[in-house]
Amino acid sequence: MSNAVVRKTLISLAVAGVATLAQADVVIGVAGPHTGAYAAFGEQLWKGAEKAAADINAAGGINGEMISLVKADDACEPKQAVSVANRLVDSDGAVAVVGHFCSSSSIPASKIYEEAGVIMVTPASTNPTLTDQGLPNVFRVCGRDDQQGDVAASYIVDKLNAKRVAVIHDKDTYGKGLADAMKSTLNAYGVKEVMYEGLTRGEKDFNALITKIRSVDADVVYFGGLHSEAGPLVRQLREQGSKAIFISGDGIVSDEFVSVAGSPKYVDGVLMTFGADPTSYPAGKKVIKEFRDSGYEPEGYTLYSYTAMQVAVAALANNNLDPIKGAKWLKSHSVNTVMGKKDFDSKGDLTVSDYVMYEWDAQGKYSQVD
Repeated sequence: MSNAVVRKTLISLAVAGVATLAQADVVIGVAGPHTGAYAAFGEQLWKGAEKAAADINAAGGINGEMISLVKADDACEPKQAVSVANRLVDSDGAVAVVGHFCSSSSIPASKIYEEAGVIMVTPASTNPTLTDQGLPNVFRVCGRDDQQGDVAASYIVDKLNAKRVAVIHDKDTYGKGLADAMKSTLNAYGVKEVMYEGLTRGEKDFNALITKIRSVDADVVYFGGLHSEAGPLVRQLREQGSKAIFISGDGIVSDEFVSVAGSPKYVDGVLMTFGADPTSYPAGKKVIKEFRDSGYEPEGYTLYSYTAMQVAVAALANNNLDPIKGAKWLKSHSVNTVMGKKDFDSKGDLTVSDYVMYEWDAQGKYSQVD
C-alpha cells in the first residue's frame, strides 16, 4: 500500500471516529518562515491564524471540537518545507494547513498535503504554478503573480511613461516568477527591458549590480523578491546617486523593509503592488480593533492568514471535518471572511483579484496611490 493510500485511509478513519478520542482537537498547521531572514512574514501568518483560531474556539470551535494550532517553521527553504509538511501530516495529524508563505515552499509541500488529503490554504504564495498543478486540495486567498505583474507593468507604462526599465530578481520561485510576469506584460506593451539580472538571496553588497543599473541609465528598477534584499538594494541605489523609481511586489509589505533599508528616507517613493487594503473591509473592523487594542498592528498578511483559517474551517465545518470533501465543497461555495466574501475557481484561485499600487513615504509608511 502506498504512503498516499495509507495517509488517506488514516484520515478517513479519523473522520469516521474510529481512530479518535471524544472531544479530540482539530489540528491545523501554520506553516511559514517562523525563524530566519523572513520571520517577519512568519509572525504575520502566525498572529492571524492564532487570533482566528482563538475567536473560532470561543464561538464553539468546529462543530464543537476545538482547534489546536501547530507552528511549522520552513524558513522559506523548500527542503525544510517538505520536512515540516511530512511532520504535520504524519506526526501531528493535521487535517488542514494555513501556509506556506514562500511559493518555493508551498509548491513542494502541496504535493505532501495532496497525498495525505489535507486542505492547504496559503495566505501569501502567489506563483501561478502552485494552483496550475491542478491539485484538488490547494487554495490561496491572495492573487497570482501574473495578475500582480500585469498591474505593475501597466503602471510603469501608463502612469510613469517609463522607457528604460531594469528588471532584477532574487532567483527564487516567487521573485523570479513575479519579475518574469511583469516583464512579459511590459514586453507586450512594446517596452523592452534594458537589463534583466538576478541576485542571490542573503547577499548584501549590490554595488557591482548598481553600477550596471546606472550604466544602462534605467529610469525604473523593478525588483522581484523579498524585503531582506530589497531594502539594502534600494539604499545602495540611493547612496550611489540613482534617481530611478524603485518598484517591487508584495514581498516588501512589512515594516522590516524600512529596517533593513536602514532609514525611512531610503524607502521614500518606493512603489509596490499588494492587494486592496485588507484593513478596509467592514467585516474585519472588530478583529482589527481587537488586534490594535492588544498592541499589535495587523500589517501585511495578518488578515490574509485570519482569512485562510476561516476558509479552512468553513470547509471542515460543512463537511463533518472531512478535509477531502471540504476541499471539493470550497470549489462551489462562498466563504464569508474578515476580508469579505471569497469564492474559488476550479484551480483553487480566487475568482476576483484586487491588486493595486502602494507608495512608501519618508515616515516609513505605505498607502494606496490613485
